[in-house]
Amino acid sequence: MRNYLVISAVVFGAVAFVHLLRLIFGWPAQVGELAVPLWLSVAGMLVPGGLCIWALVLVRRRRTA
Repeated sequence: MRNYLVISAVVFGAVAFVHLLRLIFGWPAQVGELAVPLWLSVAGMLVPGGLCIWALVLVRRRRTA
């Protein structure tokens, strides 16, 4: 279970980091014909960032238990 939580934290952290970079540098994103607005990366950073923190808290809690 610990390995799953660590891998999840790394993946979610990487996704949040890429969205943060997109916000900082203003990188464009497009899905098919639809241009993805920059503000959508705020949610794309907060949700996976929260899941990353949650996984890390569970790893730490699991280590002490």
